[in-house]
Amino acid sequence: MYKLKTSAAFDSAHFLADYNGKCANIHGHRWTVEVVVAGSELVPDGEKRGMIIDFGDLKKAVRSLADSFDHALIYEEGSLKAATVAALDEEGFRLIAVPFRPTAESFARHFYEVLKAEGLPVSSVTVYETPENCAIYEEEN
Repeated sequence: MYKLKTSAAFDSAHFLADYNGKCANIHGHRWTVEVVVAGSELVPDGEKRGMIIDFGDLKKAVRSLADSFDHALIYEEGSLKAATVAALDEEGFRLIAVPFRPTAESFARHFYEVLKAEGLPVSSVTVYETPENCAIYEEEN
């Protein structure tokens, strides 16, 4: 089995609604996303001969996904009052509503599913919320 790994990072804020602790408040992270792709066969011919996937294509996909969340307030749909969202939007803040609780675990699965849907042979996605704490998502066999 051949594996390639690349990473990208983004800065954003989030909070955990209905959580009893510090993370209930809006706070920021420098999120790092590591993506591993895997395959048992290499491209047999052409300019990508001897590769699972071109590193450039892999890096571009991961970087694009990370950039889509950069410098935003990420919140779970329905966790803020409509008036709050409207006021923040009116002030020009970048808001991203997601259909999941914005935890490292949920981001790892989300990134996995998005990249897989783009046709990448994703093996696992690791999302670091801090340099010491991460969540890993890989599909069960």
